[in-house]
Amino acid sequence: MASIKIRAKVSDGVTTVKALVKHPMETGQRKDKKTGKLIPAHFIQEVTCEHNGKAVMTALWGPAISKNPYLSFKFKGASKGDTLKLSWVDNRGEKDSVETQVS
Repeated sequence: MASIKIRAKVSDGVTTVKALVKHPMETGQRKDKKTGKLIPAHFIQEVTCEHNGKAVMTALWGPAISKNPYLSFKFKGASKGDTLKLSWVDNRGEKDSVETQVS
């Protein structure tokens, strides 16, 4: 199952990217209510976005980011039909990526 929903729309030469990432984003400081033990840390560390293979955004995240984070950013230089790839890697080495076309 894909963990990323993404949209990219260009208007007046500026592309707006909106993404929703499905991820638990555990801090490692919360306790399990049933066992009383700490829930292990599990959070996204790096998010990258490439436009036609060239990096246009890199975000370094940590445990303070909320569960199922929403990300939005803008950049210049894209045209309709161009390819965008959004990827993430978490502290357990898990990763996901998705490609979309700019509309």
